[in-house]
Amino acid sequence: MALRGDWVYENNGGTCVAIAGSDYCVVAADTRLSVGYSIYTRDYSKICKLCDSSPLFLLPSPLTASTIYQHQHNKQMSCPAMARLLSNTLYYKRFFPYYTFNILGGLDNEGKGCVYSYDAVGSYERVGYSCQGTGGALIMPVLDNQLKSPSPLLLPARDAVTPLSESEAVDLVKDVFASATERDIYTGDKLEIIVVNASGIRQEFLDLRKD
Repeated sequence: MALRGDWVYENNGGTCVAIAGSDYCVVAADTRLSVGYSIYTRDYSKICKLCDSSPLFLLPSPLTASTIYQHQHNKQMSCPAMARLLSNTLYYKRFFPYYTFNILGGLDNEGKGCVYSYDAVGSYERVGYSCQGTGGALIMPVLDNQLKSPSPLLLPARDAVTPLSESEAVDLVKDVFASATERDIYTGDKLEIIVVNASGIRQEFLDLRKD
């Protein structure tokens, strides 16, 4: 990708997915970091752990604010509180944005899975599943077909959680990434999967295409 000398943004590619269940949240991202046709590294994690219940995708993360909150209140920030903090952080930089399209996933105060999807300047909503990145156009239609999250316009409001079990959600994530890597040159190498539930956080990896 040819960039002007005064252009500060680069598209490093990659794809991330999050699925919220009744008592779990699955978040996943590939580990390829590239620009244009050049691969910088094949082992770059796009997931940042903010607290015990909230992994986060693709962010210069507000870890300092969450640490201050923990010292002031003697507890970790909840996932909904972290979602608001992230929104404020992105909106504060709206005139010269970070230009990252984030997904925040974890468990809420009731132990239910929650996923928050963001645009570049901090607008966000709670959803049952989300996908961001260069493979999003390939993966999102499959998630829409398989998960069918209720519309946020329905009254009364319904929980934005998916009907799949935890193992089914993990299998679905593996399938959609395996498919996306066949068509998206910016997604590949390895898949990092984080599962958050009442027992804690579990991590696993899956090899993807490397070409």
